[in-house]
Amino acid sequence: MTAARVGNFVIWLVIMLLSVGVGGYALFLTATGFTHLGLTNPMFDQWGLRVHIAASGVAMLLGAFQFLKPLRRNAPTLHRWMGWVYITACTVGGFAGGTIAFSSTAGPIAGMGFFLLAVLWVPCTLLALAAAMRKDFAAHERWMIRSFALTFGAVTLRIYLPIAIIQANGEFPLDAYRIIAWAAWVPNLVVAELFILTLRKPRRPKVTPDVAPA
Repeated sequence: MTAARVGNFVIWLVIMLLSVGVGGYALFLTATGFTHLGLTNPMFDQWGLRVHIAASGVAMLLGAFQFLKPLRRNAPTLHRWMGWVYITACTVGGFAGGTIAFSSTAGPIAGMGFFLLAVLWVPCTLLALAAAMRKDFAAHERWMIRSFALTFGAVTLRIYLPIAIIQANGEFPLDAYRIIAWAAWVPNLVVAELFILTLRKPRRPKVTPDVAPA
C-alpha cells in the first residue's frame, strides 16, 4: 500500500470515527426520549428538532461508509441499501432542520446559516440519487461528496462550539455562534469542491483514426 493510500485511509478513519461518534450520540438522545438533550429554547418546535436529530444521526452513522471502496466492490447490494437509508435520512433531516433553523436564539444571522445548510443538503443528496439512478457514477460520487460534507457539518459544529464556550469562560457564546452557524459547513463544502477537482476524470474513449485511402 502506497503512502498516499495510507494517508487517505487515515483521513477516512478519522472522519468516520468523528461521524459515528456524533451520530451515535444523536441516536442515544433519540433512544432515551431526548431526556438528556438539555435544550431549553422555547422557540424550538420539539417535533421538528427531534426528527432532525434522529434522522441526522442515521445519516452521520452511514455516510462515511458509503465511500469505503471494499464495501462498494464486495457488497454492492449492502452499499445500495445503505445509500437508500442515507438519502432518506438526509432528506428528512434536512427538511426538519429547515423548519427549526430560524428558532436559533443567536438570531436571524445564525438562522440563515442553518437554513441555507438545509437548503443545500437536501438537493445535493437528491442529485446524488438521481445520478446513481441514471448510472452516472462519476456525478454520483461528486454529489455524494458534497452531501456528506454538509452532513459532516454536525461534527464540525460540535468541534467549534466547545472551543467557543471555553473562550467565553463557560458562557454560551451568542456572537461566536452566529459565525459557527456558517463556519460549520461552508469550509466543509469548499474543501469538498477542492477535493472533487483532484478526482481522476473519466478517460475519453479511444478513437481509431480513419485509414486514408490508398
